Amino acid sequence: MRKLKNNELDRLSVDEYKEIAKTPITVVLDNIRSCNNIGSVFRTSDALLIENIMLCGITATPPNKDIHKTALDAEKSVPWEYFEETEVAVKKLKESGYRVFAVEQVVNSISLPDFKPEKDQKLALVFGNEVKGVQQSVIDLCHGAIEIPQYGTKHSFNISVSAGIVLWDLVYKLRS
Repeated sequence: MRKLKNNELDRLSVDEYKEIAKTPITVVLDNIRSCNNIGSVFRTSDALLIENIMLCGITATPPNKDIHKTALDAEKSVPWEYFEETEVAVKKLKESGYRVFAVEQVVNSISLPDFKPEKDQKLALVFGNEVKGVQQSVIDLCHGAIEIPQYGTKHSFNISVSAGIVLWDLVYKLRS
């Protein structure tokens, strides 16, 4: 076994990335305080061809050196837009025909392994603040909530880890 070199990975250029068909998922970041988490979500979104990121509230926006540190230029390939209020972003998505799900621990959440995305349905996933999670006012606007099963003593994953788990799982299910 030999580790592949970067030039052997056959990656898209930024221009090619912008032209290729995307996975019909939009990520909504609800008041994320860490630029490292924001950058990580950009990088994961690039890897999985996510169509868009909505940055809301206190969530920082590119260009930002701390976002760039973990995004590694993914902030240049993945389209994004900023909303002062997450509720406005969610309402816009719903008006555009998206099914919107908070990734959160709520009563009657859907366990991630049980969530079956519909192939022709546009999805939006709301990921919340590192301490407070998704705002209740935003949860109230969502069609439902997806929860990642956990088995230890902690009650949550880091937001960038949650985004990686959920996005990979849904992209895999949509492509299968």
